[in-house]
Amino acid sequence: MSPVLDKNIETNPLIERLPVHLKQFIKPQNYEEYTAVNQAVWRYVMRKNVNYLSTVAHKSYLDGLKQTGISIDHIPNMYGMNRILKEIGWAAVAVDGFIPPAAFMEFQAYNVLVIASDIRQLEHLEYTPAPDIIHEGAGHAPIIANPEYAEYLRRFGEIGCKAISSAKDYELYEAVRKLSILKEAEDTPQQEIEEIEELVAYLQNNMGTPSEMALIRNLHWWTVEYGLIGTPEKPKIYGAGLLSSIGESAWCMTEKVKKIPYSIEAAHQEFDITKPQPQLYVTPDFAYLSEVLEEFANTMALRTGGPEGLQKLIDSKNLGTIELSTGLQVSGVFSEMILHKDKVSYVQTTGKSALSHHEKELVGHGTNIHKDGYGTALGKLKGINLAIEDMSPKDLQAYKISEGNLVTLEFEGGISVSGKIITGTRNLKGKIILISFENCTVKHNDRLLFRPEFGIYHLAVGKKISSAFAGPADFKSFNLLQHQISSTTAKASTNAKRQELESLYLAVRNYREGKDTLFSPQAVFDILKKKHENDWLLSVELYELAKEDNREGFLNEIKEHLEDLKLKNTKIKHLIEDGIALV
Repeated sequence: MSPVLDKNIETNPLIERLPVHLKQFIKPQNYEEYTAVNQAVWRYVMRKNVNYLSTVAHKSYLDGLKQTGISIDHIPNMYGMNRILKEIGWAAVAVDGFIPPAAFMEFQAYNVLVIASDIRQLEHLEYTPAPDIIHEGAGHAPIIANPEYAEYLRRFGEIGCKAISSAKDYELYEAVRKLSILKEAEDTPQQEIEEIEELVAYLQNNMGTPSEMALIRNLHWWTVEYGLIGTPEKPKIYGAGLLSSIGESAWCMTEKVKKIPYSIEAAHQEFDITKPQPQLYVTPDFAYLSEVLEEFANTMALRTGGPEGLQKLIDSKNLGTIELSTGLQVSGVFSEMILHKDKVSYVQTTGKSALSHHEKELVGHGTNIHKDGYGTALGKLKGINLAIEDMSPKDLQAYKISEGNLVTLEFEGGISVSGKIITGTRNLKGKIILISFENCTVKHNDRLLFRPEFGIYHLAVGKKISSAFAGPADFKSFNLLQHQISSTTAKASTNAKRQELESLYLAVRNYREGKDTLFSPQAVFDILKKKHENDWLLSVELYELAKEDNREGFLNEIKEHLEDLKLKNTKIKHLIEDGIALV
């Protein structure tokens, strides 16, 4: 059943055409849930970023900020973003924190930007390991206004969502998601954070041979998230992780961070999501990113197929697809292959499986028919130079491979298929892609692989496996609706004290925007000093108002308070200083 999009989800035609299995990750933005503190956090980060990035970011970023209509003063509303993004052929959807890498990339393939709608807490203002709207909205959205970069992102999604993961990748994804939520949540016991950090570290150090997904995620990290452009001596920032991190965008420009010319080697450079990066890669231009991506795609099972590609699918223990030289596609969880002279002579799936051609399920070959797995012989017949797929109708007649004949087909790999041919399925070019048998017995030497009581045997026609990739050929073949939107992403706890602080932030916001307000700036400051003595951001906002209103005495009062705060907590000293410098 297709999930109905929540009426609160702002849409545009690109979102409407998303497949059902992607729509399950979309959630409403619930704009009214952003508090005045959240808005102040957005405003501080954006003012600081735009001020600093105007000198170090790639020109496309600053142009894109204007083009995508992202405001410095207000958290972006999805409705507004979608209206503007539509002009450049993109859309944006809100999601719930981390989503699986394959889904994230597939959204990109549909020109849809995934935006985690939560916003970091004030305590994690400089950096959060959890995806948030500052990272996604202020980092990713503006740069896609550059057409060449936008095409790289789309193509990356198209190729990346076909990359095969290992079983360990799924474990690591779940652990990193949990860690990001715990770190961003308020009052998480330190012991709980340390336990999950240990698990993440253990998994990262015991991944074995990196999967395709792990390698392409590295490329994604060193370009889309943490990429530099230009020359190692004079780089500019374009990666969203740097564009949205006020701490790291400055740190990355120092000599402490090694700058390396970008190449396919970056696929083998691991990263740690919880720490600033010790090295970064510099691409000469956006076109070069696409060159490296195609170079990497040439190493993937998607393009190489063969027994190596099939082995990757078996190791993943997850739903995947092989495509044969005839274009016939088999989708399922692959469990076994039989090899002969380094070629696949038999392949087997377990559980629900489906057969397709050109990403469209073959009629009568869905998971209801192949519910207990699917197996087929592959390769050439023994002693016959011509492969079945290359035989003309006359050749097929000559070898008795036609309806109504009782035949035994002996394959080079030691597989024999004996039974009565009922029918054959052809593709649009008239090539035979499937042969169906009744009363069929399939053996590998003396081992029985299929017996008559199992029902009709469908032999897939194909000399070889030309492609292998993650996910099904036809998404409609499988029920992929298993994602539950969680409520576990971080939300600030509410109590009377917190509510009072929120009302003070709102009063300052309203005052700045010329709206009616309960408290004057002076009254806000008096309550703040008395009851919320550790809050610094609102004092910085009050400093800005006092400066605008030319209230010298009030300005000095706030300055004195901020000096006390800097002495009390050295961790926020530079944030206060930066806030004052912006004023």
